[in-house]
Amino acid sequence: MKRFNITVNGKAYDVAVEEITDGSAPVVAAAPAPAAAPAPAPAAAAAGEGTKVSAPMPGTILDIKVSVGDTVSKGQVLLVLEAMKMENDIVAPCDGKVTSILANKGDTVNASDALATIQ
Repeated sequence: MKRFNITVNGKAYDVAVEEITDGSAPVVAAAPAPAAAPAPAPAAAAAGEGTKVSAPMPGTILDIKVSVGDTVSKGQVLLVLEAMKMENDIVAPCDGKVTSILANKGDTVNASDALATIQ
């Protein structure tokens, strides 16, 4: 068995995976793995505490609509990310104050990269 930490929608899971090479089903029944405590992102911790806003997919930051210190509402557009020749609005997941912006206009980001934090 191999163990992996997998993050889905910001929630970390500890999973065990068994490789089957002969095509037969395993005899042991697997129980759901307990969720591991998510490790804090180093960039978010250094730049500001709060809710992390992550890139949902790889792309390029086209525009930043807010500044550090701005008060935002849930669903408000924070950044515009170009991915697959489409402009995608990155919105605030909650109400709060922008404590950090971790990307700059023109930056290329990967999926799950921290873009901003809201407290």
